[in-house]
Amino acid sequence: MSGLLALLDDVAAIAKVAAASIDDIAAAAAKAGAKAAGVVIDDAAVTPKYVHGFEANRELPIIWRISKGSLKNKLLILLPGLLALDYFAQWAITPLLMLGGAYLCFEGAEKLVHMVAPHADHKVEADFDTKDPAHLEEERVAGAIKTDFILSAEIMTISLATIDSPSFWLQAVTLAVVGTVITVLVYGAVALIVKMDDVGLHMAATGRTSGGRALGRGLVLAMPKLMAFLSTVGTAAMLWVGGNIVIHGLKETHLWEWPYQTIHHIAEIAAHAAPVAQGFVEWLVTAGIDGVFGLILGVILIPVATRVIGPLWSRLLPASRV
Repeated sequence: MSGLLALLDDVAAIAKVAAASIDDIAAAAAKAGAKAAGVVIDDAAVTPKYVHGFEANRELPIIWRISKGSLKNKLLILLPGLLALDYFAQWAITPLLMLGGAYLCFEGAEKLVHMVAPHADHKVEADFDTKDPAHLEEERVAGAIKTDFILSAEIMTISLATIDSPSFWLQAVTLAVVGTVITVLVYGAVALIVKMDDVGLHMAATGRTSGGRALGRGLVLAMPKLMAFLSTVGTAAMLWVGGNIVIHGLKETHLWEWPYQTIHHIAEIAAHAAPVAQGFVEWLVTAGIDGVFGLILGVILIPVATRVIGPLWSRLLPASRV
């Protein structure tokens, strides 16, 4: 009997340790998720544009494919990769993030250039002008997953930096929890956004009250404007996040600290001049200048990517499409 009681005590002790670990993981995940909230919002804003123009019955399957790719990015590539870099080559994390930030600047600037001048580059237009919906879907999904990889890398890196634990396994489990929860929230929200017009059509056709039917019609009329707005926000988010990553990277690597210091100084002056919401004003000014920096960098990178990197990549891998 005494042996059984001792065993039960051991089991109870193990259960307490496990419960404490779960609490630690939950607390760390919540803290990390809060720190990465800005990039999460950008991720949610960027994604809806990738399903724009497809038949309604393809929207959810496309989002499902992108969400699976996002989860793979976070759990199978970024999680082990970041943990390995954090342990063996912590110095390499910031330069890699800067490369990802530069890519976001390039993609955001390219989208903006094609909005302003759709026929500015006929070669690029011809490359992306496809009449095959299945092929277009493959390109969109691949592009979305590629963009998601950069944003996911930023989310996971911020999360890793926030986790204050010497335990490798606690870090790994917390990152997995953060990556999974954020993916579910982001793509769940995206699915609701892109299907809201279908909900509106259903309400307009089957609503039991005139108010319900009017609300349905309002949703149908509002969704194209909302999608256009989100597409604009998504492009701006690429420039803001990309510029922010590069500027912070330049500061962290001590290559060029002037942009970060100058932007921080300007944002502080603007915040002190504001009678209310000083924290928001400081964030807004910082984000705006980061976005302008990202746009300038992206415009500089467009000819480099399309005239140098793209053709070189195509020669090295003829079967790929850049």
